Amino acid sequence: MNVTEAIKIALLSLWANKLRSALTLLGVVIGVAAVIAVVTFVNGINGYVATKIFNLGADVFIVFKNSPAVTNIDKFLEGEKRKNLTMEDYEAVLEACNRCEWVGASLYNASGHVKYGEQSISDTIVRGLTPSMVPILDIDLTAGRMINDIDVRNNSAVIVVGPDIVDNLMPGVDPINKEVRIDGWVYRVVGVGKRKGKTLGMSMDNYALMPITAFEKQNGSHLDIHISGKAAASGAGFDEAMDETRAVLRARRHVHPGDEDNFDIETNDSLLSIWSNFSGTFFYAMIGIAAISLVVGGIVIMNIMLVSVTERTREIGIRKAMGARRSDILLQFLIESVTLALLGGAIGVLFGIAIAKGVTLAIGMPSAIKLWAVLAGVGVAASVGIFFGVYPAKRAAVLDPITALRFET
Repeated sequence: MNVTEAIKIALLSLWANKLRSALTLLGVVIGVAAVIAVVTFVNGINGYVATKIFNLGADVFIVFKNSPAVTNIDKFLEGEKRKNLTMEDYEAVLEACNRCEWVGASLYNASGHVKYGEQSISDTIVRGLTPSMVPILDIDLTAGRMINDIDVRNNSAVIVVGPDIVDNLMPGVDPINKEVRIDGWVYRVVGVGKRKGKTLGMSMDNYALMPITAFEKQNGSHLDIHISGKAAASGAGFDEAMDETRAVLRARRHVHPGDEDNFDIETNDSLLSIWSNFSGTFFYAMIGIAAISLVVGGIVIMNIMLVSVTERTREIGIRKAMGARRSDILLQFLIESVTLALLGGAIGVLFGIAIAKGVTLAIGMPSAIKLWAVLAGVGVAASVGIFFGVYPAKRAAVLDPITALRFET
């Protein structure tokens, strides 16, 4: 049996019945496109989260009263009952953590309102911090200066703003030393941060950084502080830095030996692990939905191939009369079924990539095309063609040549 000829016959059959072929391929196209789009989004978002959102570095840890990564509602409610971390806790860690190169503290508000003149911008991320947070978070400037120790000691009303604030409130104006209002409080701009771009369609450049003492003055002094540490060395030094931090906080917060910590310490790896579990659950859920579409597409292919066997019964009889073996007929129809599925898979791969890149351009959701995902999509399509093409191919192969020659369409 000539494989090339069988593929040519399959393609000619598809071309001769364009509408039927399009409807036949639809299920496979949708299924493969969904798989490719989901894999592309998950890989892109995972990479973005690793490099942009949880980019703490291998030597950075953060202490929370209650970890934002908690997924168990009972643990979350229990954590909310804990005492807040304070500036005194930060100062104790700063003094006791000999393995830490940097120790910083920060406070956070994600719904700030910034106004300059008659212009305003909402949902600004306002962060109060100590100057030691700058090397921990790897913050860069494009103009002006960063918050310093003198600002913290004097509760100075100064801020470093993100590019969105400059673009929206001060276009064409030098922002340095301009006064803006944040939730009604007046601050002087001393620096402009480097542009970060968007993630998941949300701008990362709408932010304002101020001295942590100024943040406390505006929002109250009994807030829950996040304490961050950057170890002087990775590996064992990093573990020892966390152990020193844990020891001093357990002592200050009166945790008895054998009892669990009444605070949480998170690292880049632990935050990424929780995110990966979440994205993995989403991935498998979407793959399950896409699998249903592939099964439907496979059933459609099987039905169309059965129709094709019926339509070409006399052709099968002629082939057998001319010496074609059962295996030749079986292979011919199996190749046609696989060709159908592969064509649907190839179109699905292109559609999936186009959908992913289109969404990326539209809302900035990161995407990353992986070769293994493309090969897997095509491979799954081929498997669908083989699985659902076996039965029609067998039906064609076992036809009696005499009966087939007598068949009237």
